[in-house]
Amino acid sequence: MSFVHHHAPHAKPGPGDVCLAIHADRLLARPDVSQAAQLPCCGDISGLAEDHAPPLLHVGALDGRACWLRAVGGSEAPALAGWEWHDTRALLGVFTPAQSHAVSCARQLLWWDRRHRFCGVCGTATVEVVEERARRCPQCGALYFPAVSPAVIVAVTRGDELLLAHNRNFRPGMFSLLAGFVDPGETLEQAVVREVSEEVSIRVNNLRYISSQPWPFPNSLMLGFRATHADGEIEVDGKEIEQAGWFKRTALPDIPRPGTVARQLIDAWLRE
Repeated sequence: MSFVHHHAPHAKPGPGDVCLAIHADRLLARPDVSQAAQLPCCGDISGLAEDHAPPLLHVGALDGRACWLRAVGGSEAPALAGWEWHDTRALLGVFTPAQSHAVSCARQLLWWDRRHRFCGVCGTATVEVVEERARRCPQCGALYFPAVSPAVIVAVTRGDELLLAHNRNFRPGMFSLLAGFVDPGETLEQAVVREVSEEVSIRVNNLRYISSQPWPFPNSLMLGFRATHADGEIEVDGKEIEQAGWFKRTALPDIPRPGTVARQLIDAWLRE
C-alpha cells in the first residue's frame, strides 16, 4: 500500500477514485474509525458544497487509485449519509502510512493553493502551471511552489527519565516533547539545542536523528531527534511552556495520541 504524489493537470476524476474531502481541520470518513479509516470515492461526494478552491484537485495515487482533494466550504457543511466529519488529528492513529501521506499532501496543497491566489510581488491573480506543481504570476513571472516549514521535536532523557512539557496550546493535562520551528540559516541540530534552551533553560548533547513525519497543521515537516541532558535545571519560559518535568516510565502523564512522531519517540523510549 502506498501513496505517490504527482501533478496531472489534465486528469479527470472517475467515480471510483479516492476523494479526500476536507472541511477546515476535518476529514470525511466512515463513522466507525476504531480500526481503520475508510475514505470516500469521488462518486460518493456529490452534493458536498465546494469552497473557492478548484472543485477537485488531483493529488496523486493512493493504493493504485487516483486521489483527489475536495475542499468543502460553509460553516456547517453537513456530512453525507453514511459518512461523518472527523478531526484529522484523531484519525492519525488509524490511518495506514499511505493514507497519512495522502492526507498530509492534500492538506498542505490546499493550504498553499489558498494562500497563493495572488502574486506577493505585484498583486496579480496567479494561474496554475501545467508543467509542474506551481502557480505563476502572468504579470511579473514570479513562481510559487508548495512550501514546507521544517520543525524539530526531541526526546530528551536523563538517566531513566524523559523530559515532557505542557504547552499552553495543548489540551488540559497533556504533556509532550519539546518542539519548535527551524530558524533561517539554522541547522536542525542547532534548532534542537536552541529550542530546548529557550523553552526549559537546559543544555543537551548526544543528538541523533530518528525519523520524520509530515505535519499538515498547516504545512510542517516534523523531524524527530533523541538527546541527553547535559546540564542545567528546568526553568520554563512561561510563554509557550507552562509546565515541564522529568518523568519515569511508570509515572507518565497524558501523552500524545498514537500516529504522531511525538508518540513514536516516546514509545521507542518506553520499549528500551
